[in-house]
Amino acid sequence: MPTTTDRRPIRPTYFPQLAAERLDIALCRASASVARAADAHAGAQGLGVGQHLVLKMLAAVGPCSQQTLSEELRIDRSVMVSVCDDLERAGLARRERNPRDRRSYAVTITDSGRQRLAEAEESIPAFLDDTFQSLSLQERDQLTALLGKLLGAGT
Repeated sequence: MPTTTDRRPIRPTYFPQLAAERLDIALCRASASVARAADAHAGAQGLGVGQHLVLKMLAAVGPCSQQTLSEELRIDRSVMVSVCDDLERAGLARRERNPRDRRSYAVTITDSGRQRLAEAEESIPAFLDDTFQSLSLQERDQLTALLGKLLGAGT
């Protein structure tokens, strides 16, 4: 890292300019930073981000196919297989024949999965407050609305 002659680090000045010019780059870097924080938090809780999201959706909407989980949560299908395998091995979810289509399976949350999800959810508000501490509550609401719009929520 470049330094001045008195050995203090030079404050970066180019990236803020780049981010102002290229919203896509700024959003990618912000997303990567938040993803790293979410992964670290999830790891400390003993439940991966993908696992948490699957349990959350199953608790909210009931049994789903892996394809539906993959599409709704925007998790690659091959990754979804391993997420469901891990949840099933841990006893947090199970695969059962889909009663509406006997050719497919539905993933169902177990009682242990509901308990584990409840435990994981307890730490989320503090994690979000810490991760987004540089934003006011109004700015967080704005960011949520804008991201929802970008991601096609409600369309």
